[in-house]
Amino acid sequence: MEDQVTDKLELAAQFVNSTNSPIFLTGKAGTGKTTFLRSLANLTYKKYVVVAPTGIAALHAKGVTIHSQFLLPLGSFLPTQDPDGKFGTGANFYTQHTLTRRHPINAARKSVLKSIDLLIIDEVSMLRADILDAIDFRLKTVKRNFNEPFGGVQLLMIGDLFQLPPIVKDQEWRVLGQFYKSMHFFEAHALKNSGMVYLELDKIFRQQDDTFITILNNLRENKVTENDIKTLNSFFKSQDEIKTIEDAITITTHNYKAEEINRRALNELEGKLYQYEADVTKDFPESLFPLPKILELKVGAQIMFVKNDSSGFSEFFNGKMAKVKDLSKDEITVTFEGREDGYQLKKEVWENKKYVIHEETKELEEEVIGTFEQFPIKLAWAVTVHKSQGLTFDKAIIDVGQAFAPGQVYVALSRLRSMDGLILRTRIQSNTINNDPSVVSFSKSTESLPPLNVVLEERQVSFIQRLVFQTFNFKDILDSILVFEKDADSHLEFEDEDMRTAVGNLKTLIQAELDYLGKFQNQLSRLIHQQEIGLLQERLEKAEHYYEGKLENILFKLLIHRSEIDRLSKTQTYKEKLDEIQLSLLRKLVQIKKAARVMISIIEKKPLGKLEKIDLEVSYLRSKLEKEAERLANENPKFLKNKTGKRKKGSPNVKLEKGETYEITYLMSDQGATIEEIAVQRGLAESTIKSHLAKGIQNGRVLLSAHMSQELIEEVSAIIKRFDADLGKIRQELPGTYDYGTLKMVAAHLGLTKG
Repeated sequence: MEDQVTDKLELAAQFVNSTNSPIFLTGKAGTGKTTFLRSLANLTYKKYVVVAPTGIAALHAKGVTIHSQFLLPLGSFLPTQDPDGKFGTGANFYTQHTLTRRHPINAARKSVLKSIDLLIIDEVSMLRADILDAIDFRLKTVKRNFNEPFGGVQLLMIGDLFQLPPIVKDQEWRVLGQFYKSMHFFEAHALKNSGMVYLELDKIFRQQDDTFITILNNLRENKVTENDIKTLNSFFKSQDEIKTIEDAITITTHNYKAEEINRRALNELEGKLYQYEADVTKDFPESLFPLPKILELKVGAQIMFVKNDSSGFSEFFNGKMAKVKDLSKDEITVTFEGREDGYQLKKEVWENKKYVIHEETKELEEEVIGTFEQFPIKLAWAVTVHKSQGLTFDKAIIDVGQAFAPGQVYVALSRLRSMDGLILRTRIQSNTINNDPSVVSFSKSTESLPPLNVVLEERQVSFIQRLVFQTFNFKDILDSILVFEKDADSHLEFEDEDMRTAVGNLKTLIQAELDYLGKFQNQLSRLIHQQEIGLLQERLEKAEHYYEGKLENILFKLLIHRSEIDRLSKTQTYKEKLDEIQLSLLRKLVQIKKAARVMISIIEKKPLGKLEKIDLEVSYLRSKLEKEAERLANENPKFLKNKTGKRKKGSPNVKLEKGETYEITYLMSDQGATIEEIAVQRGLAESTIKSHLAKGIQNGRVLLSAHMSQELIEEVSAIIKRFDADLGKIRQELPGTYDYGTLKMVAAHLGLTKG
């Protein structure tokens, strides 16, 4: 199954790479949805994060939970600006108003969300419509884009609506029902008129039995016939018959039933009970545990693997059944059906992670914040329908006589490869097999949609036009500067004028490009419309070269300012705001460098791939510029020693040590500054600067010729020698001829300084 790819999966990759449309990738159990998610990292150039409604689903998808990524409070979201108190106290409600004021998103998560082009939501059948609308509001706010659904971020939603539904309590629904027809994600306001693409995978890899496939399809669509029920019930077995069946797992409806079956079966085994405790490190909350912390086993126990083999040898997979052959204090050996040799288990690691922007590279990364290490098995005489999602069994005892949620019968039956492995503990009744009518209705409505290849071409044209506007538009950078100016420490002011005006100068450089950018957008749009591919490619390449140079220059100036700030204390908030501007510049650089390749590949219908090289190029460029900026800051006389670099209005300047203030003057002299310029920039009297320089000339640190002509040096030297280097007497005898500082500098040059 892992190597099989359908045309629909290829089409899904094209919709991701060449459109911005929200996508609902669905399909019957076993059609390859999980395989597509696993392979997406190698198929797309877009920056993305993976989220899921629950902790276990997030672990399985190798992502994070929706609530942790978007910092959503517990409760129900209402898509309105009204205060939440208006809706009563029977349940915990929050609104747009509440999210903005009481639950703001922190800077770390905001940076991550700003950086993404694509949000992947796995197990979307469990996602409620109100939570999807909360995600929409968060993204619009972070991206500062309220004109497009989800702030312009593309959504890829993966799941099967005919599996387990979202959960809503009665007291919540009494209010939520005022806003939504049902709680399924497709009722979210954000998806209305969004052009969501419905992409159903139709090639089933799990089942090959045509009769079984037909029955499962009928169950999904609420079309089950009396004959279907009769066929299924022919697999009913009595309790006595079931007792004789080996190597089968029971799929049941309630947790207590599964736990009771497993505990009873384990107790019935003779032999010693062994316990194996998981190793939990750092941040890995109990709600995320994929297994009990204490694993209890006996020889002969029926177990199931809960993770794929990470060794690469594919000895086991998630859902594979086995039996315990031998146990010791630290070792577990199992046997697989059809194999006599034992297989010794090794512990596997589950990672709790979060998405971050790396502090140095400014790249989107996954950071592991905690781990759970345990043998990857659990008792498997029984499992609940809920926990069986995503698993495949050759043989199972189905106990769904008390099915309480729509779709439970379908989920349980669809875990099997064929009816050959079906055993019914309870007969199936027609009143337990219903699916949610709103899901069936939604599924039916998709049958009248236009062909996907037609939709793809239409969306690609729109995407190219959007790409032109989004790429050659510096609004994001300008917005980040405006936010910086608004939020920066207004009660503090840098002593140095260049530092005070640095960000304002960047804004001026950006604004200078805006008029031409608009004209260039029009040029590109015309070439795209006229299908002038050659000329379009030429213009894009020139634009890439031109704007790469412009943005590189602006980025370098920003990094110089950032490096200068690094030398000062009490500026952390200021630096974080500067980093927001830096991220906007880096994203724009990547976007411009990718634009030509993306647009041309779409027009020429060629595959695109990851475009990793561009990300590496920009990362390398940033690193190179940062090192150069640090070098310049280190050599800048203003930042020889660490100081505050800023003062409260009305407060005195920071007093420097004597040696430090001399050295700053020397360094400015080395860089060619005149005495007058040094005095102005340092806010000191020229006489003080001349005194500094005299000391530097005396110890060989400064050359007198850097500040005085040879003719003047000779003239003053003659006078100093005539008065035997008595500078006070020269001032008395020749008042107003030469100032004391000049005399000191020349005397130092002659080596005639006294004291």
